[in-house]
Amino acid sequence: MPKMAISRILVNCNLRTFNPDRPQAEALALRGGVIAAVGSRADILNLADASTNIEDLEGKTVLPAFCDAHIHLMEYGFSLLRVDCETTTRTECMQRLRHQLSQTTPGAWVLGHGWNHNIWPEGIGSKQLLDEISPENPIYLTHKSLHSAWANSAALKIAGIMENSFDPQGGQFARDENGRLTGILLEGAMRVVEAAIPQPDQAAREHAILTAQQSLLEFGITSLHDFDPWECYMALAALEEKGKLKLRVMKGIPLPNLEQAIAAGIHSGEGSDHLTFGWLKLFADGALGPQTAAMLNPYEGSTSIGMLFLESAEIVELGRKALPAGISMAVHAIGDRANREVINGYAQLNQMGLVAKNQLPLRIEHVQLLDPRDMQRLAEFRITASMQPIHAPSDRLMADRHWGNRCAHAYAWKTVKDSGAALIFGSDAPVESPNPYWGLQAALSRKMNGAGPDMPGWYPQLCLPLEEALQAYIAQPQVCAGKSSRLGMLAPDNLADLVVFSKDLFQVNTDEISRIKPDAVMSDGNWVVRRF
Repeated sequence: MPKMAISRILVNCNLRTFNPDRPQAEALALRGGVIAAVGSRADILNLADASTNIEDLEGKTVLPAFCDAHIHLMEYGFSLLRVDCETTTRTECMQRLRHQLSQTTPGAWVLGHGWNHNIWPEGIGSKQLLDEISPENPIYLTHKSLHSAWANSAALKIAGIMENSFDPQGGQFARDENGRLTGILLEGAMRVVEAAIPQPDQAAREHAILTAQQSLLEFGITSLHDFDPWECYMALAALEEKGKLKLRVMKGIPLPNLEQAIAAGIHSGEGSDHLTFGWLKLFADGALGPQTAAMLNPYEGSTSIGMLFLESAEIVELGRKALPAGISMAVHAIGDRANREVINGYAQLNQMGLVAKNQLPLRIEHVQLLDPRDMQRLAEFRITASMQPIHAPSDRLMADRHWGNRCAHAYAWKTVKDSGAALIFGSDAPVESPNPYWGLQAALSRKMNGAGPDMPGWYPQLCLPLEEALQAYIAQPQVCAGKSSRLGMLAPDNLADLVVFSKDLFQVNTDEISRIKPDAVMSDGNWVVRRF
C-alpha cells in the first residue's frame, strides 16, 4: 500500500527534537498524526505536493509536548469547579466561602480545595469558624496536600461523626485540648465525610475531565500519568469512545480494583494511543503538611514520627500478586521511613525475580525525603523516582520547620539524577498547579514562581540544569511508560504531539521561565491550541 501524502509541513522553526541523533532541525513533515520527517527546510519542502499544507512558524521554537507524570486528572478538573481555598490568609478563604454560600441553595454541599494553614498567619481553622458562616449548608474543604480536610458541624453530622466517635483505621478526627472535635480530618478520616457527599454522576465526571483537559492542553501537556479512583477510568473510556479525549492518559490502578484488574487480564502499558493502563497505586504514608509522612526520626520539636501505612513485607505481598499478573507498581512515599520501606520491598521483589525487565519500571511517587544511605538504592533496583519540583519551594517553610537539617536531602532531584536513577517530573495537581513552567523554574532555581533574582534558592546545590529538567518532563516519562518509540521526541514515526514557543527556552533567563506560555500546542497532528 502506498504511503499517505505529506499532509502538513512546519518550516522556519527552531526544532529542539530531544532526539540524540539529531538534536536540532528547522523543518518537520507530518502524515496525519504522525511525524514523517525532520530535517532542513529544503529537504522537507521537497516532500510536499499540491495537497500539503505548509505553515511558516516565523522562527518560533518547537519542542515535543510535555507529560505530567503524576496528576489526579478528575480531581484537578473538579478543583477548577470548586471554591479555591488556596489563599495567603484564612480571612480571605472565609470571604470566598461566604461568596459561594450566597449563591448556594440552603442545605446544598459547599466543596472547596487548597487551604494551607502552614502559611496562614491566623493558623488552622475550626468547625466553629465554618459554623458561624454556614450552620445549615454542609462544608467540606480539602487541604492543599489532599491528606487532610476541614468540615463544619453540618457536614460532620451528615457523616455520622459524633463527639464520641472512634478514629477510623488509618485516620484521625482531630480534637482540641478538651477532647472535642475541631472539624479537621486527617488521612482515612476524610473518607468518612466523603462517603456522605453525593457522588458526581458520569456526566459530571466527564465534564470535570474535559475541564481539566482544556487547562492542561493550554500548558502544552498532551500526556499524563493519572492516579485518581477507578471512576475516572470509566469516564475516560466514555470520552474516548465519543472522540473527545485529546490527552494521552496512563490510568493508574487503585488498590481496591486490583483483583478486578487481574481478573480482566489488564496489563500495565496496554491500551490505545489515548488510554493506557498504568501502575498499581499504593500509599506508604501521608504528607508533610499534616505531619503524617512516616519518619525515621521524630519531626522537629515533636515526638511524632507520622503514619506508616505499608511496611516492606506488605509491599512484597502485594507485589507477589500484581507483578506476575503483568501489573507494575507505584507507591506514594514522602517521609524517609516510608521511602526506605518501599525500597526494601522493591529490593526483595527484585531478588525474588518478580520484576521482569520488559515490564513498566517500579516507581516511587514523590520521594520527598530520602536518608542518604538509601539514595544509591534507587538506581541499584531500577526504581523510577517520580517527583514534583514545584513541591520544593511550596513546602520550603514547612519542611524547614518540621525536618530541619534533614532538608539537605529533601526534594533532591539532582542527587537522585546523579545517582543514576531514572527521574520523571509531574505536578500532583490539584495539590499544586500543573503549570510545567512553574515546575521548571522550581527545578532550575528551587525558588517559588515570581521570586526575584535577589531571593536565594533553597539548597541550590540540588538544582538541575534545564536540559535534564526538560528531559524529566518530556522524554523520560515516555520511557517509563514504555512509549519512547512513539512519544517524547520529534523524530520519524513518532506521534505528532508538540508545543510551540515564541522564545527558545534554552535562551531564556531562569527567572523568566515561569512566565512562559505556549503559542500553540499540537496533538495527533492537529492544533488544539493556537495563539498566532
